[in-house]
Amino acid sequence: MNYVSLTERLIKALATKPDMVTVKEFPSEDSNKVIIEVLVDKEDLPRIIGKGGRNINAVRTILKASSSLNDRKYINLNVESF
Repeated sequence: MNYVSLTERLIKALATKPDMVTVKEFPSEDSNKVIIEVLVDKEDLPRIIGKGGRNINAVRTILKASSSLNDRKYINLNVESF
């Protein structure tokens, strides 16, 4: 399963500037862990996180459900702005 492309599609759907969204996967010491870093425009960060973190938690839930159906990896999602 390509978690980077799934994350990118979900985040771009929420962003007002989807061309400014960057999603990268970083290596992890644990083979059962995937680290995904999302960079968005600083104006989009509140929209991506959502009120009380609802939007980003929904994205994490979708990634977790996808992982549980495929390879059962732990997905660590970090969101930052530039």
